[in-house]
Parts: sequence; structure tokens; C-alpha cells
Amino acid sequence: MTEAPSTAPSSASIATELAMRRTGMAFQRTRLAADRTLMAVIRTALSLISFGFTIFTFFNRLKEAGVLKGAAPARNFGVSLVLLGIGMLLLGIIYHVMFMLGLRRARDTMKAENLVYAESGFPASLVLIVALALLLIGVAAALSMIAHVGPFGE
Repeated sequence: MTEAPSTAPSSASIATELAMRRTGMAFQRTRLAADRTLMAVIRTALSLISFGFTIFTFFNRLKEAGVLKGAAPARNFGVSLVLLGIGMLLLGIIYHVMFMLGLRRARDTMKAENLVYAESGFPASLVLIVALALLLIGVAAALSMIAHVGPFGE
């Protein structure tokens, strides 16, 4: 009696399969970590922008009410905080985009070499969209404060 050839996968092919899946999941974890890093940048930049705008507005109102005569240094500090928040957010967005493009290139290279399946896509980052929207709001606030134009002007 002859035995039929075994169709069960070998332990080497199972190990390769598991490694490819783990690598694919590692790319997803790395992508999510980059989103979390951008969220931290957003949180800090939002604090700087909102606090700077509040300081500027508060001292501007005190000057208009005649309570203070020399509010320019405090108002300038408010403008500086807003500009710092905008700069930080801009650098965070640039870093995030560059990192994600590099991650995609590495993933595509590994897929071409059959080291990873790359079945799941890299969707557009909602965090990046929010960061861009906040950047526009921050620029509008800065223009309102510096040039007295925009939606936040009087």
C-alpha cells in the first residue's frame, strides 16, 4: 500500500507565512504610531495658537477700554505664540508626510521582493487632514492679528 503525498504545509512555509503577516501588521502599527505623533504635535500647536490668540485679544481689549496704555509687549508675545504654533505644526506636517512616504516606499519594496503581502492599503490620514485644517485656522488667526484681515478681525 502506497501513501498519498502529504498536502499539509511544511513548518517552514508556516513560519514564512506568519512572518509575512507579522511584518504587514508592523507596517500598520508604525503608520498608527506616526499618526499618534502628529496628534501630539497638533495638541501642542493648538495650545500655542489658542493661548497666543487669547493673550493677544485680552490685552487688545484692555488697551481699547483704556485700562492699559502699553499693551504692545504682551500683544507681541501673543502673536509670537501663534507664529510658534503655526511653525511647529508646519514642521510636524512636513515630517509626517516625509515619514509616511518613506514607509510606503519600504513597504512597496518589501512587497516587490515577496517579503510582505501588502494587502491592506494605507488610507488617507484623518489626522493629517485635521492638521492641515488647523494650519489654515492658525494662519487666518495670525493674519487677523498682524494685518487685521481675515475672519477673526473686527
